[in-house]
Amino acid sequence: MRALTALLATVASSIGALTLVPMASAAPGQALQPRASDPVYSYPNAIRETVYVPTGFDLDGDNVIDRVAADIVRPSEAAQQGKKVPVIMDASPYYDNLGRGNESEKKTYDGQQRPQGFPLFYDNYFVPRGYAVVLVDLAGTTRSEGCSDIGGKSDVASAKVVIDWLNGNADGFTTKAGNVKASSSWSTGATGMIGKSYDGTIANGVAATGVPGLKTIVPIGAISSWYDYYRSDGVSFGFNPVGLANTVEKGGRPDCGAQKTKLTNGAVNNGDYNAFWAERDYLPNASKVKASVFVVHGQGDLNVKALHYGQWWDKLGAAGVTRKIWLTQAGHVDPFDFRRSVWVDTLHRWFDRWLLGVNNGIENEPRATIERAPDTWVNEPTWPLASTEKVNLRIRKGQTAGLGQLGTTQATPGSTEKFTDTAGQGSANWAANPNAASTARTLFSTGPLAKDLRISGTGSVTVRVTPNTSTAHLSAVLVHYGPSTIRNYTGSGEGISTLATESCWGDATAADNGCYKNTATTTANVGLEVFSRGWADLANSESLTSQTPIVPGQARTMTFRLASTDHVIPAGHRLAVIIAGTDSGRIVAPANRPTVTIDLARSFVTLPIVGGAATVPPAAPDTLTPDLPGHLPQLDPAEHSNGDFVRR
Repeated sequence: MRALTALLATVASSIGALTLVPMASAAPGQALQPRASDPVYSYPNAIRETVYVPTGFDLDGDNVIDRVAADIVRPSEAAQQGKKVPVIMDASPYYDNLGRGNESEKKTYDGQQRPQGFPLFYDNYFVPRGYAVVLVDLAGTTRSEGCSDIGGKSDVASAKVVIDWLNGNADGFTTKAGNVKASSSWSTGATGMIGKSYDGTIANGVAATGVPGLKTIVPIGAISSWYDYYRSDGVSFGFNPVGLANTVEKGGRPDCGAQKTKLTNGAVNNGDYNAFWAERDYLPNASKVKASVFVVHGQGDLNVKALHYGQWWDKLGAAGVTRKIWLTQAGHVDPFDFRRSVWVDTLHRWFDRWLLGVNNGIENEPRATIERAPDTWVNEPTWPLASTEKVNLRIRKGQTAGLGQLGTTQATPGSTEKFTDTAGQGSANWAANPNAASTARTLFSTGPLAKDLRISGTGSVTVRVTPNTSTAHLSAVLVHYGPSTIRNYTGSGEGISTLATESCWGDATAADNGCYKNTATTTANVGLEVFSRGWADLANSESLTSQTPIVPGQARTMTFRLASTDHVIPAGHRLAVIIAGTDSGRIVAPANRPTVTIDLARSFVTLPIVGGAATVPPAAPDTLTPDLPGHLPQLDPAEHSNGDFVRR
């Protein structure tokens, strides 16, 4: 014990923030754990400054390399004592437009343009505990030079170069145009990136560069491939990057016209994957990630869809990256607003482990934490569980046209079903009347489940189809039929409501009090739920990089992805897959809407099922009439009017 205490004291003297206090007595059989960092530094007395770092790009075309603004708050006592501190970084395009957090906080400055108000609680809570907090304005936004790049190389460089500066590998300057260099000698060089939505996306992109000094990232509701934010297996969602660029530039900067043209021309409308999207795809470089990764995502997130976390998680696992994951039933919501106290404690321990080197064992705890019902959380050793297997579920005809069966038995060769792509129809319409035949969709259901069925991971749909026109878009959704109480993730708060009361997290100043409105869980009692979706353009059946012309009356096979999920369908409930055309409000319609014939014997759904095929019932379905109204979201017309993120 004395040796361990001496070792920790040595570490504390070198990095400053780890305050050694006597260890608590452990219960018999339990190991003693080092204490977390304690709030020993003054937040009001903290050093507040801005450093400008060149990105290496000149997107605004003024023949001067763009510099990004990094606003910094760090403990003054550590600096006075010569102790170095690590950095928590949130790089964002939103600091002067949409704001950050549930209350849309923006940065504020004093009369000398020194940063005073820092959005979110990170500065109030972590600076007293011996961390610096650095908020970076992405190029083209807030006080940074340049133009918005929407996930491209300049966006990623905006944060990467600041990490390089913190490690002494790049120059930073005290002013936007001057040549007086700023010192980063106060930093240990260890950086952790965090952020929700666009901010977490940049964390993914920076980690994929393998930049030295980045020790951990915490992406919350983050994109892993920008193609999959704007497109899906060849089909467009109907909005484009230039809209988001105009938003974060507060209407568009006058010298960024050339960059807007590049964004417009790069995001081709036909949904093909090209060099523009490849630059903004972080998945191929997951093998370069050296940082640990703590993923948080909402399973009800219809903005940054759940596919993003699943495919990123899988790539990180294949690369051997240390990972942790939280999955909530909420939508595009920060864990500070759906599980506040537990989140702050967990994040504190996570940063202490990876930025301060506190051996608190968090990396050895259960890897996954999943919200199984509103405010009911379970911990699991891995995700997905080791017993999860990919199972091909077959679709077969039923007694009524368009209403068939889903199970492990293959359909009779030559059997078919068909649907007509119908304007104004989408998942809400398709799932609402499961016993009624509809020419707008085909529905295939299991019988009542004999035991719980858990789908955990990323699935896909393979169809052999024949359209009667030269254009065809496809949709597939998974539906859970049976009464449930879930988070109301399609409500205005996406699973939470904001209360009038507040709670405070950390220290305060007159400009930044660290207090935030409390939230409460909102729930919905439903009789059915669409819990996974996928969309595709049949013309991209052979390749996502180029289209193959569709010949009317000619069959072709296509496999397309479903959103990642972890969903349990209880015994007695049913699972259904719906295959149809244009999901109204989600994807754009083809030029000519077809009637599509499905070859049932050569079509199937591939799902990651815990326990494998043995958990799928062989029985035919009985009636599917919901006991309660369905939970079927309609598109908010304002949500994607300019390609913008939900901002909370």
